Formats: sequence, structure tokens, C-alpha cells
Amino acid sequence: MNLDLTHYRKSYAINSLKEEEVPNNPLELFEQWFKEVEKSDGVEEPNAMSLNTVGLDGFPKTRIVLLKKYNESGFVFYTNYNSEKGKSISNNPKVCLSFFWPNLERQVIIKGKAIKENETLNTQYFQSRPRGSQIGAWTSPQSNVIESREFLIQKEKELTHMYEGKTIPKPPHWGGFIVVPQSIEFWQGRPNRLHDRIIYENPKNWTKKRLAP
Repeated sequence: MNLDLTHYRKSYAINSLKEEEVPNNPLELFEQWFKEVEKSDGVEEPNAMSLNTVGLDGFPKTRIVLLKKYNESGFVFYTNYNSEKGKSISNNPKVCLSFFWPNLERQVIIKGKAIKENETLNTQYFQSRPRGSQIGAWTSPQSNVIESREFLIQKEKELTHMYEGKTIPKPPHWGGFIVVPQSIEFWQGRPNRLHDRIIYENPKNWTKKRLAP
């Protein structure tokens, strides 16, 4: 098989990114961009982000997770702590998050360290989830090999029956990670591949620099 994609072309020309027009705090710019993509058309889940970790086998791995909260402390997502990504983060907390919003021709890349979210906050968020999602957190031995899809369906039925009419407790192996940023890069597509890239570093006293595309 030989699939040639060299004819794919797109010109980026929607907007620009200038140092003198951006705030000194990258979280302010992130919030501005996030609100703009929320209001725009063409991105169904603006909070979907790529999470890159280094696995126990030494290989990097990227998957899509959902941003559930962000503030001055960092960027929060939830998962099974016993999953592949959970174990990878426990072994090496250095991670990378990436957002791509193609309709606005923008990317945001965040490098930082992931730490476990407070258990009280984990429980509060878990109880706000739909019951089906709560059952799902108990049902799936995430990242483990299972014999069939029927295994999940049967376990889901059993758990649904067991918790009928009852409050579903948060699994002890389920919770959030907060990614504390060390650098945040903003990428704005520009014509002729001369894109704008502004990177913020040194979170104790954020400094910004322009990178060559």
C-alpha cells in the first residue's frame, strides 16, 4: 500500500498573533482562545486535547482526553489511575497537552507535570457525572486485556442492578490529574507556512518569546 498525501494543501490566513497584543499571563490568552472556539462553529468538543505520556516501556503515547477544568493551578482531566496512562504518569509525571482548533487555525501546546487532584474534588466531580458514566468507571478495568465486549455488557448490567436506587460511590482508583504548566505555546496559522508561535516560560514570572515557525 502506498498512499500519497503530498497534494493536501491548506493556506492559513484567518488571524495573527503579535507579542504586543497578548497578555503577560498565558492563562488569560488560553481563556480568550477557548471562549472564541466555544462560540465558533466547527469544533464539537473544544475541550478535547491530546495527552502525551512516556509509558513504562519507554515509548511516548498520545491519546485524546477531555479538559474538565482549568485555573491558575493548571489543567484538569479525569481517568482511571490504574490505566496505562495513569501508571505512566505515576512513573513519569512529565506530560504534554495539545489542543488543535482547525476552524480558527490554532494550536496550544502545554508542557508540565501532572499531579493527582484532591480526593474531595474528585468525589464532587464524580457525583456530578451521569449515572451511566459512574457505572462505567466501575465496569471497565481500563487498559487491561478482556475476553470480549460481552464481558463489559454483563458487568455493567450487574453493577446497574447492584446500585439500583443507591448512591454510586467513587472508585478508589478513579480521579483527576492536574497538569501544572511549565510552558505554554500558542500557534496561529499564517500564510506560506510562516506561522506565528508565542511561547510562555518560567511560570513563577511568565516570560514570552517568539519562535520561528
